[in-house]
Amino acid sequence: MSTKNKKVAIENINVPGKSTNVDAIKYEAMKIAFLAILPKSAPGLTQKEIQEKVKGRLPEDVFPGAATSSWWAKTVQLDLEAKGVVERELCKPLRWHKS
Repeated sequence: MSTKNKKVAIENINVPGKSTNVDAIKYEAMKIAFLAILPKSAPGLTQKEIQEKVKGRLPEDVFPGAATSSWWAKTVQLDLEAKGVVERELCKPLRWHKS
């Protein structure tokens, strides 16, 4: 299998026990950007803030013009939340920070 087709299994905090395989290169690029912008403690960032802030940290060759970055930001958030790396704050609007 070539590097281009490499997959990584992700989880979803909203669907415990189920995993999905996604593109490893896009996942890793978004994970790096996501963790770089996320605060270490409350107050965290809203989903809209996260989606805007990661765009400037994504490699252009992986996310040309930041295409699909909103979907990938949410996917990484759900996976990292399921793994206990990030924490959801119980407020409106929802916010996230590192665990």
